[in-house]
Amino acid sequence: MAQKPSTPKGTRDFNPEQVAKRNYIFNAIRGTFQTFGFQPIETPSFENSSTLMGKYGEEGDRLIFKILNSGDYLAKANSEAYETKDSNKLISSISEKALRYDLTVPFARYVVQHQNDIEFPFKRYQIQPVWRADRPQNGRFREFFQCDADVVGSKSLWQEVEFIQLYDQVFSALKLEGVTIKINNRKILSGIAEVIGASDKLIDFTVALDKLDKIGEEKVKEEMLNKGIPQSGIDKLKPLFTLSGSFESQIESLKGILETSEEGKKGIEELAFINTAISELGLNTTTLQLDVTLARGLNYYTGAIFEVAAPKTVKIGSIGGGGRYDDLTGIFGLKNVSGVGISFGLDRIYLVLEQLGLFPETVTKNVEVLFINFGDKEALFSLKAIKELRLHGINAELYPDAAKMKKQMNHANKRQIPFVVLVGEEEINSNMYTLKNMNSGEQFKFDLEALIVHIKNIE
Repeated sequence: MAQKPSTPKGTRDFNPEQVAKRNYIFNAIRGTFQTFGFQPIETPSFENSSTLMGKYGEEGDRLIFKILNSGDYLAKANSEAYETKDSNKLISSISEKALRYDLTVPFARYVVQHQNDIEFPFKRYQIQPVWRADRPQNGRFREFFQCDADVVGSKSLWQEVEFIQLYDQVFSALKLEGVTIKINNRKILSGIAEVIGASDKLIDFTVALDKLDKIGEEKVKEEMLNKGIPQSGIDKLKPLFTLSGSFESQIESLKGILETSEEGKKGIEELAFINTAISELGLNTTTLQLDVTLARGLNYYTGAIFEVAAPKTVKIGSIGGGGRYDDLTGIFGLKNVSGVGISFGLDRIYLVLEQLGLFPETVTKNVEVLFINFGDKEALFSLKAIKELRLHGINAELYPDAAKMKKQMNHANKRQIPFVVLVGEEEINSNMYTLKNMNSGEQFKFDLEALIVHIKNIE
């Protein structure tokens, strides 16, 4: 019995309509990246294991897909590890390569490897698939695309300002309104931890604070106490728990909380600078919002932290994020190369546009005109016309077989092709073409020039 075909768990096939819609998003993002001066790079789908392992923490390392060495990989296996079933030691002897887990670490490797050829500051974008051996669930896949843009080699805050504008321009291009760009700063979180006497518990503190809108003030305080943060310190957080209002008013409240922290005050200055610039420049469809509970990627973000929230009418997680990092390339020996980067969540943006009905009808436009095949003589005459239509930007094709007319018409209907052209003996002799509108059923006769004009006018 033949095996039933299937895709591996956590992977997907995309039909022509889905690919067209995904390309619509890709094109909006790619076009904006290029408008802002970002240059494309691509890195291999797999890297040396030594490049990836140890860069994502213990949990991340477990989710990296390993590639077995080619040939008789067991011949070079660590025999002791094989006997004792020590997976970690065994893997290192039978697998030297792995599929990339994200685009950030390969980018850091690229910068260090090509540092003598790169003109800094270097603005790069990358749109490629990544792989994670995660447990597949709704919205979480083992293979998915990342759309990243980074600038390395500059500490200027104008880069953060530009990234906010870039997000805004992409969502404007996609006609997506009501998006919120949330921003925070690692220095502010470090400053708050310092003020409450919890500098050594920064991660515990931020993990608890991040849950404020989910579990409420009392539960957050309880979690902080359980993590060893002193009650006296938690009491100083009272203004933080009620922080709301405009960006400017939140900044003023933070100045009071962080008056004794130099690190915290620097974070306030940076956020104020970015907000003042954005207020002057203006945003089209998005809103910039300060969120002091925002703490994503604390393991390597050192300055600004971004998270992009979908419109409130759509219940979905973040659709983008990023931040400033001061030493990403340090993991490969190149110190003090500051960078800032953002990412777009393609799959979630797709779901948002789908739910809100924001994909243009033309996005899935495929073939506009199908020429009916009545035989070889008629087919050759049709192909001469098809060649001209294509030169004028009209998607056209010939049905390959001289099948029954009904079958060819049904084919046009199933593929939602709006026009068919009929070319028989009479049309060849008069050098005319009979065009049928498949929606209205109307038929007209045109010469080739008029045929092109008519189809383009209706597009």
